[in-house]
Amino acid sequence: MTVVVSGFEGFDTAALDFYEDLEDDNSKSFWVAHKHIYERTVRDPMLALLELLQPEFGPGKVFRPYRDVRFAKDKTPYKTHQGAFVPRGESTGFYVEVNAAGIRVAGGCYHLGGRALHRYREAVDDDRLGGELQAVIAALEKRGYEIGGDRLRTRPRGVAADHPRLELMRSRGLSAGRSYGSEPWVHTDELADRVASDWRTMAPLVDWMTDHLPADSA
Repeated sequence: MTVVVSGFEGFDTAALDFYEDLEDDNSKSFWVAHKHIYERTVRDPMLALLELLQPEFGPGKVFRPYRDVRFAKDKTPYKTHQGAFVPRGESTGFYVEVNAAGIRVAGGCYHLGGRALHRYREAVDDDRLGGELQAVIAALEKRGYEIGGDRLRTRPRGVAADHPRLELMRSRGLSAGRSYGSEPWVHTDELADRVASDWRTMAPLVDWMTDHLPADSA
């Protein structure tokens, strides 16, 4: 089926209402009855947003709305948010999400494993490269971004307890993010400018990850 993407005009309040209702009734019967609302108020605007941002940031993808429940204890079939991702590597890039609360924007690397984790720790261990990452993180925190990502509860094996960048060494994912809720401009085309501005601000973190992780990180 071909999806026709029109101009971006923000996310209607109906998109947030859709996810609020889906949280209450995450069933196939609800989804089938309201799929047209999802397509009109969630999927199509997200595709339009990515199309608008593509000239500056490159092509992105809209994630499937279905959960992978094969190995999950929670068998609810549908995600209660819609995310979109502009990749810079296997697990690195820019992210935007709409959910019942509103909009969230993020950028960085959401998963570090295998060779990527080894290369990341090597870079963080280097005083110059690790210092650069510290400065990037500090600048983002100063501007009000939340720094998150999966972390080990303890220090990695072989890393000294007094390592100057121990918290960064514990990371198995590192990203910056900001939630906007349902500010009035979320429902207008101004949202595209806000997302673009955030992604530009997050670019130093995304670039650091891209520069110092293997291209085929997994």
